[in-house]
Amino acid sequence: MKVLIACDMEGISGVVSWDQVDPFKPEYQRFRHIMTADVNAAVAGASAGGATEIIIADGHWNSNNVLLEELDARANLNTGTPTRLSMVQGVDTGVDAAIFLGYHARAGSLHAVLDHTWSSVRVANLWLNGRLTGEFGLNGAVCGEFGVPVLMVSGDQTVCAEAREWAPGVATAQVKTAAGRYAAHCLPFEESRKLIGDTARKAVSAFKAGKSPAPIKMQSPVNVTIEFFHTFMADQASLLPGAKRLDGRRIEFTADSMVNAYLSFRAAVNMVSV
Repeated sequence: MKVLIACDMEGISGVVSWDQVDPFKPEYQRFRHIMTADVNAAVAGASAGGATEIIIADGHWNSNNVLLEELDARANLNTGTPTRLSMVQGVDTGVDAAIFLGYHARAGSLHAVLDHTWSSVRVANLWLNGRLTGEFGLNGAVCGEFGVPVLMVSGDQTVCAEAREWAPGVATAQVKTAAGRYAAHCLPFEESRKLIGDTARKAVSAFKAGKSPAPIKMQSPVNVTIEFFHTFMADQASLLPGAKRLDGRRIEFTADSMVNAYLSFRAAVNMVSV
């Protein structure tokens, strides 16, 4: 069984501040070790549950956060940017199921650590086919295009609830309880990693027994609406071929597949200057 572990950093154990996930801040280097330990817990759990091949997709910032020298040898690492499928790079290589590790809630969520959608300084909101979407739904829908279900998510209570809305039956490892954007009650690292490992093991075992959430499927063509923080950002993004300006801060476009919607969304965001 081949499993993709797609990892972000804001939902990693103990994280409550941008200083802990920003490569230009001194706390970041400490949290690279913490992130890698969370990933290793998921690798160990997935392996115990029956995974025979594991790919890690490093999805935070420039995708070079996980420390390869500390990574469990049972996993291979997709690192560096840009890649075609970004936060779920490798899902198109015959993966059977995915685990989302260290995820955060969508922009504007109540009681959510470091809530945002893709870019905390560019994207105010994202809709797919009219549904308000965060990174769980966005990346889960890309996985779904390849028939890959998301078995598990780790992070705070709010992203766990968001995941259950998108994938009923998804397993959740709540490693912290957010009190606000920059505050949370965090489990001790030993406890959080045990929770991650146990949840991954049970989720993979359930999949092998024929019990798992259904893949997230988006009906094609996929309509994408992006609301930016400022009108000038929408000025720039509206230059994307096929984009339609809806109002001061929103554009929309359609794509013939979820993968192409993902690529166009990323292109639109990358066009925008802060």
